[in-house]
Order: sequence, then C-alpha cells, then structure tokens
Amino acid sequence: MNTQESADRVEEAERTLEELRTALEKVGIKLPSLGLDPISLACEAPIPLVELGRCSVQTAAQLAAALR
Repeated sequence: MNTQESADRVEEAERTLEELRTALEKVGIKLPSLGLDPISLACEAPIPLVELGRCSVQTAAQLAAALR
C-alpha cells in the first residue's frame, strides 16, 4: 500500500466518524470518547478502527433505544 492509499483510508475513516457523530447528535446522543483509535492508524498500511469509548448508562440506554 502506498502513502496516498494510506492517507485515503484515514480520510475515509475520518469522514465516516463525522457522519456517525452527526447521526448520533440528531437523535440526542453524544459519545464523549468517540474517535479514531490511534494505534490502528500507526502501522504502515493503516486499518482504522472507530473507538466508541466509554459512556454513561443513560447514554447507552439512549443508544439502544435509537437503534431499535
């Protein structure tokens, strides 16, 4: 994988992360630790992972309700 392909993967992951953040906000959910996992970005050919992080029980219940 070349440098441009790696950069493209990370950019796509960042766009997807923002889409998820926006969709969650539209249903009143904020995941404070939402972000890209830095370790998954560190290798030569990154395979970005979205870190959903920790949230309160109330936020988890809101998320479950929104997914139903």
